[in-house]
Amino acid sequence: MKIWTVVIGVIVALVLLNQSVFMIDETKQVVITQMGEYKRTIDKPGLNIKIPFIQTTHPFEKRVLVSDAPPADYLTLDKKRLVVDSYTRWQIVDSIQFYKTVKNELGAKARIDGIVFSELRRELAAHDFKEIIGVQREPIMETVAHRASKIVTEFGIEIIDVRIKRVDLPKEVQASVFARMEAERQRIAKKYRAEGEEQARIIRAQADKEATIILADAYKESRTLRGEGDAKAVVIYAAALEQDLEFYSFLRTLEAYEKFLSDETTLVLGTDSELFKYLESAKPAK
Repeated sequence: MKIWTVVIGVIVALVLLNQSVFMIDETKQVVITQMGEYKRTIDKPGLNIKIPFIQTTHPFEKRVLVSDAPPADYLTLDKKRLVVDSYTRWQIVDSIQFYKTVKNELGAKARIDGIVFSELRRELAAHDFKEIIGVQREPIMETVAHRASKIVTEFGIEIIDVRIKRVDLPKEVQASVFARMEAERQRIAKKYRAEGEEQARIIRAQADKEATIILADAYKESRTLRGEGDAKAVVIYAAALEQDLEFYSFLRTLEAYEKFLSDETTLVLGTDSELFKYLESAKPAK
């Protein structure tokens, strides 16, 4: 009997110890309530004690949390529909207020997603499509985060930032938009090709002009050199004629014979022709 009493006592002690002692790590903060009434908050890591079966622990994250909302449709200032996928980074800064208002992280995410959706819709409606996907994207996210952070303060939450992961057009208008983009790219390509062809024609015309000038200069120089050569040849021939006119006439006649006289050549000339005077003079005397 005593053994069973001891065993029961040990079991009760272990149960009471398990219900009284709890551990908090560095990533958590705990709100303790007694019969639903708030008692205290513990935000330092280590072992702690509570009244068993009466007091209840409610652990909450101290780290930065992320709420990834599903993609939603928005309307821009220029009446274009967008499908925006965004997420929100937030943190619990007042655990008591957080517990009193939203109870847990699931309730907090629902509130945050609704507020961010409302503020994002309000801000996107004030900008054109080009601004949203361009340089105004960062200021838009900062404005939405600032406005939403003011609203969620009553829940003991601080919004660190709001980020847009992706901005898409609805599927039913993507095809027409892509067709316009393709037509625009083709127009730009045709413009560049036309400009390239114009530049090519200019370059070819300039090259043809320079080639014509070079050929004309070369022809002029060649005619000049040829004229100078002919003049020097005439001088040389004149000098040669002055030295021995008869011998020069003899050489030129022999050259003429070599050019037009052959085995198949037939000439009908008189005996007194100048062409045969050297042949006549070369006949042996009778």
